[in-house]
Formats: sequence, C-alpha cells, structure tokens
Amino acid sequence: MSRALLLSLAALALAACSPAAPTDGDDAVAKVQVADALCRPTPVGRQATGCYLTLTAPSDDRLVSVSSPAAGRVEIHESRMESNMMMMRELKEGMALPAGEVVELKPGGNHIMLLAVTEPLKAGDTVPLTLTFASAPPVEIAAAVGQPALTDTGHAAH
Repeated sequence: MSRALLLSLAALALAACSPAAPTDGDDAVAKVQVADALCRPTPVGRQATGCYLTLTAPSDDRLVSVSSPAAGRVEIHESRMESNMMMMRELKEGMALPAGEVVELKPGGNHIMLLAVTEPLKAGDTVPLTLTFASAPPVEIAAAVGQPALTDTGHAAH
C-alpha cells in the first residue's frame, strides 16, 4: 500500500475513535423550548386548576404527558365550543407540536389540568412540571402561580 493511503486510513481510524463533539445539552436530540409557564391559583375548596405555556419543537413532535408532584393526576386538555357551550376533554394521545411553530396552551384553548392538587396553590408559588414528548427529551420546568393577563374586554388573554 502506498504511504498516503496508509496515512489516510490511520486518520480515519483516529477520527472514528475520537469522542463526539460536545453538545450544549444532555442529549444530541434538540429539546423543546418552553416559555411563559403559568398555573392558576386553586380556587378555595377546589383541587383542580389549569396551567398554560408555549412550546416550540425543533422537529415534528408530540407532547404526550405532563406530571407534577403537586397533583395526583395531570392531563392535557382541549377546550372547544359545542352547542354554544364550552366543553373540555382530555387529549389522551397528547398534542401535536409541528416543527418550528409556537404552540400556545392558553385559557379557552388547549391547556394542562392539574387534578387532585395536594396543597392549595397560591399566587407567588411555583409548580414543578415535567413535560414528556414522543421524541425530544423530557423538560422540567417551574411554572409560576398567578392569574393570566386580561385583555381589554376583561377576559383572560387567548
């Protein structure tokens, strides 16, 4: 074999054995970005409340579940008008996150429901949430507890 070919093969072998380039996170898989996480305070005598946030996935993905030590159960819900009534139902298959699109969970739309809340949530508290996705690694956040901003009409911002 020629000397040049041997040197090329040696360089390829060394490159194959070298550690991967460092990444900015735990995994090479890009994480879903989470912003503006907010949970409403629990009404007196109630053990359920809604949480809102925005999600941006780097590639097509799906929010498949949410968990929190602050609640016995956490569900992803959809709100929609049916027969002039606002209806809410669990999205058992989770919620689609199209690549690069900001997906907003908000009052009157898709949102997270905390059920069987273990301790009343008061404004100023934080709620730990773990968001689990079909492809991206889980994301742990601390959602602030407070009221969503109101619009000029006095309704919660959508």
